[in-house]
Order: sequence, then C-alpha cells, then structure tokens
Amino acid sequence: MIYLTHYRAVGINTLLNFDNQYKEKNMNKAELIESITEGTELTKADATKFLEAYVGTITKTLQSGEQIVMPGFGTFSVSNRAARMGRNPRTGESIEIKASRVPKFKAGKGLKDALAE
Repeated sequence: MIYLTHYRAVGINTLLNFDNQYKEKNMNKAELIESITEGTELTKADATKFLEAYVGTITKTLQSGEQIVMPGFGTFSVSNRAARMGRNPRTGESIEIKASRVPKFKAGKGLKDALAE
C-alpha cells in the first residue's frame, strides 16, 4: 500500500516506523511517575499521590481564575476566548463558536535556556 504525503510516495513500513519514532519521544504518566521515584526517595505510590495532588492543585487554581508562577520554569494561566463565528468544514455552514476559557503555559527563562543547550 502506498500513501502520498508531502508530494512523496512512501510505503506503509515507513509510516509505521515514523509512528514508532513519534511514540518513543513522549513520556506517559507511568514513565513520569517512574522518573520521579528515581529522582527522589519516594515510593511509586507516594510519587503517584504527589503527581495527582500537583495536577489537582494546578487545575483548581486555574479554575478559580488565579495564575501559578514558578520562577525559572514557567507560568500557568487562563485565557478567555471570545465568541466568534466559524465554518463547518463538511457543510460550509456558518456556526457560532461559544466563548471559552483555555489554559495557557508560558515557559520561563530557566526552561528555555535548558532546552537551548
């Protein structure tokens, strides 16, 4: 089977290999917890509780409209998107997109510098 991507024909094996490379570069929750246990003296259960509490605290703080500033790492905040008109891609019909609140993250200088190395 041949797929045309970016004006180039590639085989299914190439696409499958691309997918595997992409998946290898992502860290899932279990891997993050394992990394926390290796970097600290926490047990796996304690690291799981820590991560869940951390994510829960960020979520609750953002829900209340506050922002979280972590110098050197970054800032979590909430942005308000205004209602707007959009278009249904299938039918071309105009639709109203409701106003919404969305989370934002702005990387701090320390994180940016660490990634630039």
